[in-house]
Amino acid sequence: MPGPEHRRERDPGLQPERTRLAWRRTTLSSTVAAVLAAKAALHGGPSAIDVTACALCCALWLGFLALAHRRIRVLATASGTDGPPALAPRHATAATLCTVALAVCAVALVFRTGSNGA
Repeated sequence: MPGPEHRRERDPGLQPERTRLAWRRTTLSSTVAAVLAAKAALHGGPSAIDVTACALCCALWLGFLALAHRRIRVLATASGTDGPPALAPRHATAATLCTVALAVCAVALVFRTGSNGA
């Protein structure tokens, strides 16, 4: 049984890779939310409110996409034992707000069009 002296050293390259993959998964899930919201808005004769909400979802998605790709690029170029620089608080806040607002907007749009179609 290996003791504490046989503990493996931490690989500094693994954490940025996992973080980069998490950003990509989040980008993919926000893409799915935006596409489903657009589909719900355009299904069965869209109203001006539906089109506006769809445009808002798309704008939020583009904002998150820009932030995510910027962070992915930073993580990909980071090297050395210090690791990548921390995410700036304003970027973290913007990414969080875009994600939450996109989810709320998409859910509201789906429920709105679902109740109109019933």
